[in-house]
Amino acid sequence: MVVARTMGNDHRVEADPSRTALLAALARGGHRLLDPPPWILDDPLALELVGPDWRAVAGSGAGAYSDELRRQIRASLALRSRYAEDRLELGAFRQYVLLGAGLDSFGWRRPDLLGPLRLFEIDHPASQAWKRQRIGDLGLAVSGHQVFAPVDFEVASLQEGLDAAGFDWGQPTLFSWLGVVPYLTLGAVESTLRTIAGCRSGSEVVFEYGVEESRLDGYGREFSRTFSTVASESGEPLQGGWSPEEAEAVVGRCGLGVAEHPGRDELTDRYFSDRSDGLRPWSASRLLAATVP
Repeated sequence: MVVARTMGNDHRVEADPSRTALLAALARGGHRLLDPPPWILDDPLALELVGPDWRAVAGSGAGAYSDELRRQIRASLALRSRYAEDRLELGAFRQYVLLGAGLDSFGWRRPDLLGPLRLFEIDHPASQAWKRQRIGDLGLAVSGHQVFAPVDFEVASLQEGLDAAGFDWGQPTLFSWLGVVPYLTLGAVESTLRTIAGCRSGSEVVFEYGVEESRLDGYGREFSRTFSTVASESGEPLQGGWSPEEAEAVVGRCGLGVAEHPGRDELTDRYFSDRSDGLRPWSASRLLAATVP
């Protein structure tokens, strides 16, 4: 996502990358840079996509969180992408849709999965234009299996945007919806999930939601308290968290079934058990995989 602003009276629009999109990419790149291998997600392009001044961007917020919370943020943002991509490899999907793609580098990190798989990147037009400029600056080749679908949800629905991009509703599809739901109203979340429920049976969505405050540990509360201010000042305020029961109820109301809803301990055992540095994910969000019956 980006913030678009009008320049004077000439109606030109200058697009700036959103603070939250930059922070997510910085966390993925920081995991590779600061944490020892084995990496949960190896994203060598994350910092390159942020741009040549990524060190300055990272340094501007370096003192906002404790050292341990910064480690948990890096681990969690790497984990959520890894989890979605693991679900992708487990299924027989023919399309992969990144909702709110931001600076995700899947199309270049995982050429092994492109080919029979078609990748759709859905994002605000200004945000996507900024990213495509960075792609051009870096000389990254765009595969014929990558589709960039700019969608302004103030004037078009997700279904309209997908239709315009050549999405095939008859193909099994995985939707990755990470780092977006915590900023949306319940109505907007349900509208998107109902659209996904119209896909072919066996299609899935992996989404991340914010956890209600009563279920956060000390680091989760530190993040929630500090980041809420950052998000609001960036024009992307958080909407509040859910309980696991509420998340599953939302999924059911929208015509989807829960495929997997792993907790923090389960994900720690699955992805972090072979580490000796004590790295683990945070308590601030959870992942849920839902399927079209």
